[in-house]
Amino acid sequence: MTPVIELRNVTKAFGSGTARPNAVLEQINLSIEGHEFASIVGPSGCGKSTLLRIMMGLTTPTDGEVYYRGKPVKDVIEGMAMVFQTFALFPWLTVLQNIEIGLQGRKISDDAKRKRSLKLVEIMGLEGFEEAYPRELSGGMKQRVGLARALVSDPEVLLMDEPFSSLDPLTATHLREEVLDLWLNPEVSPGSVVMVTHNVEEAVYMADRIIVLTHRPGTIIKEVHIDLPRPRNPRSPELYRVVDEITGMIA
Repeated sequence: MTPVIELRNVTKAFGSGTARPNAVLEQINLSIEGHEFASIVGPSGCGKSTLLRIMMGLTTPTDGEVYYRGKPVKDVIEGMAMVFQTFALFPWLTVLQNIEIGLQGRKISDDAKRKRSLKLVEIMGLEGFEEAYPRELSGGMKQRVGLARALVSDPEVLLMDEPFSSLDPLTATHLREEVLDLWLNPEVSPGSVVMVTHNVEEAVYMADRIIVLTHRPGTIIKEVHIDLPRPRNPRSPELYRVVDEITGMIA
């Protein structure tokens, strides 16, 4: 079966036209399958976020090739959406308008955009806040808007760049559960999720497979398959054994 995303020998160096280019990623070979939850972990500065941007077509690799459904990636892929660490909401737009931005450029009517956006308002528990502005929302509510904006386009792949790191621990716990519920919900879920995180416990709790990167330039040390049954107990000894194994690789 053709992978949803495939990276072949991908290298990324900034300042590649200079005498001393700064390599961030080197020789990355990676495939993402359909209906898979993959997580990317590694030291700070090893190119995790850059890797997500390359997958989506936001950044071009210096060397190597990226494929989406077997076709070379030449531009931003419409079948993907991204959730950012810093929410990335437009402060002058309401909650509903921020969600509708996720459908910008799509050839559907304004009524259809509004209907799909209101459905995500309901799914993400944002009822009553449709006309609120980002400054009036808590961090958790802002990230719910960010998730709704990403999901409104019905993406095949959802990319998440440290989506819970700016939230307090309790809110982050609730949102992790909501994201897992959404991923398992056939009505709204993306087929695959790729999440970058510094939190190894979070990665082991949520993901099917964890890609571990080295220090910069980031290369793949190992891919760890998580065979723990769902729903997972975040405090189980089995989970912490995997956490310790991966933390040892990064350290």
